Amino acid sequence: MFTVCKPVSKLAKAAIALTTAAFLAACEPGGVGGGPSINTSNPVPVALLVPRSGDAALAQSLENAARLAMSDLPNVKIDLRVYDTAGNPTTATAVAQQAVAEGAKIIVGPVYAQAANAAGLAVLNNNINVLSFSNNTSIAGGNVFVLGPTFENTASRLVNYAGRQGKTNMVIVHSNDSAGQVGQTAIANALANSRVNNAGTVGYDRSQQGVINSVPTIKATVDSTGADSIFMTATTAGALPLFSQLLPEAGVSPATTQFIGLTRWDIPPQTLELPGVQGGWFALPDPSKAQAYRQRYNATYGEAPHPISGLAYDGIAAIGALVSQGKSDALTGAALTQNAGFQGVGGIFRLRPNGTNERGLAVATIQNKQVVVIDPAPQSFSGAGF
Repeated sequence: MFTVCKPVSKLAKAAIALTTAAFLAACEPGGVGGGPSINTSNPVPVALLVPRSGDAALAQSLENAARLAMSDLPNVKIDLRVYDTAGNPTTATAVAQQAVAEGAKIIVGPVYAQAANAAGLAVLNNNINVLSFSNNTSIAGGNVFVLGPTFENTASRLVNYAGRQGKTNMVIVHSNDSAGQVGQTAIANALANSRVNNAGTVGYDRSQQGVINSVPTIKATVDSTGADSIFMTATTAGALPLFSQLLPEAGVSPATTQFIGLTRWDIPPQTLELPGVQGGWFALPDPSKAQAYRQRYNATYGEAPHPISGLAYDGIAAIGALVSQGKSDALTGAALTQNAGFQGVGGIFRLRPNGTNERGLAVATIQNKQVVVIDPAPQSFSGAGF
């Protein structure tokens, strides 16, 4: 059983409710992985790769979050060097090589999958690890880790929760585009490793007519298999509003068939008004920790953080937690993937040897147009959901 390591330092700013990875000791590293040797007595050179020329607001929010994490590190000094990828792979390759030539011992970023993959390849022979902000697991592995929340992690959390609630047969409903296919695979894999049966899969084209055409098939699949739940890849900006209306009208009632979503159903907030999503399940980061981060960021910078900015905080905080142990191998793959994980802005997370990540998520539902957490986020990797 895994546990998050004990704190090594009291929070200097006691008024701040945010618990950070900076104050968690890293456990003894396990597994294998390459990486540089560092002198923890000196400031650790860290390269932050952001798309300043492509998306200046996002780049600034990521840098702000990284510096916020640095301010929370007790007894650890980080020499942060910021590089502009312009959001493209060619520039990412060049600046990653430049960063290592200038002494960087680890790279945090870039954002986009192709740029992150390019950066990783560019510094592979230098034995430098890359903690990218991508959630695209196809680029994960070797020296590239993805910090972004993954479909696999969300699917596993929700399928396992469904099993504990007595659900036995689940139908997967997915769009036929690349994101939908990835989502379908993640859900199918989660079902294969759970007590819940895969009762069938229904794909649909991402158009109004495509959704309409799929509804009779979904209804027939539910009826013929006795399915008690439907797991949808549909997003609030895509097919979810239409499905939430048409499925109940067709006789697939959320009162008897549990609706489950692979994406956040609380963004944008007006989604909560839809009758068909009431009672649906979805996963989200630990709400209290996520809110504490947003408040902290806003108080420091006078504006709201970009939704993915917390990934930069997480990356720096994980580095700080490892470096605080004073070991020269703190930034190796083995150290980065220690089982106890770290506390991030949205709760616990850990990096896996295959380059992906696991995050401790809460399960929420919508009741009376309000988000209600029905299964809290685990506080350690021995908790529920893992």
